[in-house]
Formats: sequence, structure tokens, C-alpha cells
Amino acid sequence: MARVRLFAAAEDAVGADTLTRDETTLGALRAALTAEFPDLDGLLPRCAVLVGGARVDDDTPLGVDDVVDVLPPFAGG
Repeated sequence: MARVRLFAAAEDAVGADTLTRDETTLGALRAALTAEFPDLDGLLPRCAVLVGGARVDDDTPLGVDDVVDVLPPFAGG
């Protein structure tokens, strides 16, 4: 099962900072998260989603030890 770490607005939308998921690809994970957490629907497409610290395609397989980071756009100053 992949571990999903959510930050900032993504964490707020889900109500947790970490989830454990069993989807087998990044695309399946994205679809499941938006179905389960409707507040992510407009946000997730704007997020940087990293697997193991790298941007990857939706067809990338997810393994037991994978860490997926969901990073919404940040404004700095």
C-alpha cells in the first residue's frame, strides 16, 4: 500500500495529513481520491504530485513502499 502525504489545502480538503491507499497506479489513485474527497476535485489537477520525490505519469505503478506527496500551489513572500 502506498503512503500518501497531503500538504496545505490538500490536507484541509481530506482532513488528514497522511493516507494509506491500495490503488495500483498514480492515475487510479488520483481518480479514487477525487471520488472519495470531492473537495480535491478542483484542487488536485493544480497540485504537484510526486512519487518518491519525482514527477511521474499517471500510468506509473504504485508499490507497497511508495510515498506519494500531494503539494498544492504555494504562494510565497
